[in-house]
Amino acid sequence: MVKNSFNSVIPQEENRGSVEFQVFNFTNKIRRLTSHLELHRKDYLSQRGLRRILGKRQRLLAYLSKKNRVRYKELIGQLDIREPKTREF
Repeated sequence: MVKNSFNSVIPQEENRGSVEFQVFNFTNKIRRLTSHLELHRKDYLSQRGLRRILGKRQRLLAYLSKKNRVRYKELIGQLDIREPKTREF
């Protein structure tokens, strides 16, 4: 299992209900599941769980980008997450 090296980004004493903390927590879970799926490619339940967590994180990031663009940009930079593609009609 991969050792978590992202603990210093967001302090643990911070409000655990904040959007930043939730995105941080989901990111750690995503990275853990991704490393697990590299070893166990046919673990379909873990793949489904990964997709669910990705969707939750995507919705939280969309919410944060609408509410506070500065905090969104800082969080994306700290966690080294790509910005999601936007749909243009």
